[in-house]
Amino acid sequence: MVDSQYYLPNDIGISALDCTEAFRLLSPREQLYAHYLSRSAWYGGLAVLLQTSPESASIFVLLQRLFRKQPPAQLGNVATAAGLSPEEYQAFLVYAAGLYANMGNYKSFGDTKFIPNLPKENLKALVWQSQAFQDSPSEMEALWDSCSTLLYSLEDKQKQLGLGDKGITTYFSGNCCLEDAELAQKFLDSKNLSAYNTRLFKKKSEGKSCYEVRLASAVQEDCAVDGEGETRCGRYNFEDRVFTVSRGDYDHLMKKVSENLEKAKDHAANENQKRMLEEYSRSFTFGSVEAHKEGSRFWIKDKGPIVESYIGFIESYRDPFGSRGEFEGFVAVVNKAMSECFAKLVSSAEVLLPELPWPKDFEKDRFLLPDFTSLDVLTFAGSGIPAGINIPNYDDIRQSEGFKNVSLGNVLAVAYATQKDKLTFLDEEDKDVYIKWKGPSFEVQVGLHELLGHGSGKLFVQDEKGTFNFEQDNVRNPETGEKITTWYKGNETWDSKFSTISCSYEECRAECVGLYLSECINGDLIIFGHEGEDAEEVVYVNWLNMVRAGLLGLEFYTSESKSWRQAHMQARFVILRVLLEAGEGLVTLKESTGKDGRPDALITLDRSKIHTVGKGAIERFLCKLQVLKSTADVEGGRALYEGYSAVSDGGSHNFLCLRETVLQRKEARKMFVQANTRVKGDSVELVEYEGSAAGLICSFTERFADDSEEVEAHLLELNKRDAPCWF
Repeated sequence: MVDSQYYLPNDIGISALDCTEAFRLLSPREQLYAHYLSRSAWYGGLAVLLQTSPESASIFVLLQRLFRKQPPAQLGNVATAAGLSPEEYQAFLVYAAGLYANMGNYKSFGDTKFIPNLPKENLKALVWQSQAFQDSPSEMEALWDSCSTLLYSLEDKQKQLGLGDKGITTYFSGNCCLEDAELAQKFLDSKNLSAYNTRLFKKKSEGKSCYEVRLASAVQEDCAVDGEGETRCGRYNFEDRVFTVSRGDYDHLMKKVSENLEKAKDHAANENQKRMLEEYSRSFTFGSVEAHKEGSRFWIKDKGPIVESYIGFIESYRDPFGSRGEFEGFVAVVNKAMSECFAKLVSSAEVLLPELPWPKDFEKDRFLLPDFTSLDVLTFAGSGIPAGINIPNYDDIRQSEGFKNVSLGNVLAVAYATQKDKLTFLDEEDKDVYIKWKGPSFEVQVGLHELLGHGSGKLFVQDEKGTFNFEQDNVRNPETGEKITTWYKGNETWDSKFSTISCSYEECRAECVGLYLSECINGDLIIFGHEGEDAEEVVYVNWLNMVRAGLLGLEFYTSESKSWRQAHMQARFVILRVLLEAGEGLVTLKESTGKDGRPDALITLDRSKIHTVGKGAIERFLCKLQVLKSTADVEGGRALYEGYSAVSDGGSHNFLCLRETVLQRKEARKMFVQANTRVKGDSVELVEYEGSAAGLICSFTERFADDSEEVEAHLLELNKRDAPCWF
């Protein structure tokens, strides 16, 4: 029997994201704008297959060819004839849906590999009897041979994403280790190059290590980019190594992205949108992060658009080093009612920021009031869909020019609905309160987390000219009372300095801000429509959800490599540890035996101590997090964060044992089915699908209907080109 964490259960939750009404209310021009932005996002999203694993792109093409010839209902008859049971065929459909939803064969939330929950020979029999195989036997056999071994492999290194001997990654060639990643970052910093849209390939030449830094771009040739002076491409000697910077990663896909951005520009609502799309197109054409940053500046200026979008190499959660961005693109329509609540929160931000537990010198000189909107997602291309987003991630822009926050309302509506019988580790009374208030409390946490979590705090910087953005002689470390002795220098950024812990550390800081401020502004939760006892319940469930999430986070810890696979869940485990350490009965965590005779656990939170013990503990911890971040104290930051992240069988709680309990009782993360858009004459048609594995599969086979063979050929070509690099 394969461990259940490595396959998706047949009864996994799959929901359709409803955006019918939101799309219907758009004008024809807005619908066309949304359509071409969506096309751009979907083509770019295919790059995630190539960013995930060596086999993901081949598996994707295999599935596309199977289901294009025979949709799930028809292929079911073939499965029966091939000897598959109904349960095995459903397992195959769920696997295929999972591959599409995660844009690869590793879970986007947790980075664990998943394989089909049916015997390999049965799946092969289905492929061999399919219409796709009958029509093109040699091509289908070659596809199967190229991916079937890795499709089912659960060798230790292939069980999770990671660098070196800790897992699989296609951000780096297979011969790279942490030292290579660190050296490459130093090189990139020396050339003022961002790692966001790069991958690193290592080769040996004349006994020397040679590195290729490959930029994602439509063009391959070396040429200067407007606004960037001389080209960054070329050959460089750096610390007795040779580095080559080249263009052309995902070239065919980046060309499709740029072409559709140009089409969207014809339907833009204003000059900011046009300039934004021009810069994005330039970025994906030439591999220029500077152009993407410029596009992001115009995006920030585009206040309150009806159709909101963002696209690019954005989040660095899945880069084992924490610097390279995964491609994602979203298109969504504003939900006006909920957006009004967030607008009120934004207007209160300057009053709320002083509540945070660090001196004013550690806060931005000026809070740049951002857009904060609730959106109904039309398209979200990438490996997964979050509940909220704070972007752009460029430190220099966030500090001095601003950012935007979005909460994805139709995602929240279905992602966090919970059935009582599936709610683990809480007592019965807490379950009732949790189910009633989980949605409202999560809206509050998302709002505070994104706006005042990611939007707060200052980085102390000395620029290339030697100028400081703080008073070097006067600012004191509140932890020690001493002058500040460390800061960011030149091209150093938060990601490049804190690298492997940066993503989770920052999520932990933002989560702590959400907890802390939800308690501080309890009386002001009327912003979200809650007051009196209702506000008390929202705060209680927010804190209760956090400590429960900290326990659930153990699912995303790999004991063999002593590593975490998911930034948010590591952050929540750290917060659980902080609150357990606070003592005085604030949080209790006990192992037990469930009614089914299997190991269980119970976590409780004393609501009467949230305001005193809980708030005090988060206040102290949050101040430490911010001070270490502001001062670029990597050594101190690692010691603090990795200390609380440790999972052991010692101390007052056996977390390694509790991890096994969590794994036995885990519930699979839901998957989402998204609509397609199709131009018909002068209008755009919204094509929707049922919330099922079959519906999710059909959405993808129809997503690239006009040029499927071309797209698949390009994917296989890109995959084949780099195949020798991974092992």
